[in-house]
Amino acid sequence: MSVNLEAGLRSGAQALGLALSEAQIQHLLDYSALIQKWNKVYNLTALRDPADMLTHHLLDSLTAISPLRRHTQGQPARVLDVGSGGGLPGVVLAICMPELSVSCVDTVAKKAAFVQQVAVSLRLPNLRGLHARVESLTDPYQVICSRAFASLPDFVTWSRSALDEGGVWMAMKGKHPQGEIDALPADVQVFHVEPLVVPGLDVERCMVWMRPEAA
Repeated sequence: MSVNLEAGLRSGAQALGLALSEAQIQHLLDYSALIQKWNKVYNLTALRDPADMLTHHLLDSLTAISPLRRHTQGQPARVLDVGSGGGLPGVVLAICMPELSVSCVDTVAKKAAFVQQVAVSLRLPNLRGLHARVESLTDPYQVICSRAFASLPDFVTWSRSALDEGGVWMAMKGKHPQGEIDALPADVQVFHVEPLVVPGLDVERCMVWMRPEAA
């Protein structure tokens, strides 16, 4: 099983054009193993099959790496992953982009505790789990991301107090969410929507980039 998982992860990363170090590959596999181990206790994901977890979780989250790298240009940035659950994509971002400082926020204490456990187990000093409502956060983040969290209007409204000046929202969605885009607050601008291709998954995915309109 683990050999197949590793082979699938390597070929998926290659298909996404990601040059991951051996240590990063190992961290991703260890993270997947931690999800498997703690899933029964923490109810982190409905998926139980490692092959499904590879495509639907790890590779799906890895599609965010290249777009985010283009945005940050290798510079350090504070990233907030909203409604992170078991840490997707936040943990994957922290593993693959050590220059980022990633906080994964979830209203479920067990899920935030799991992310903290991952940070300790994998020795990721740039990762932390936060048990909080995103509306209560006021520390500034340059990038606020979410994956399958909420509608775009709710996502930007709830997380706005945590967005740094000049910061952006990065929302991972399925089909192009035109209805949600149309319903965004008037002062939020969508400046880019890019299609994402998940290796091994025949599904529509896209990433919606947003920022507040300049006053």
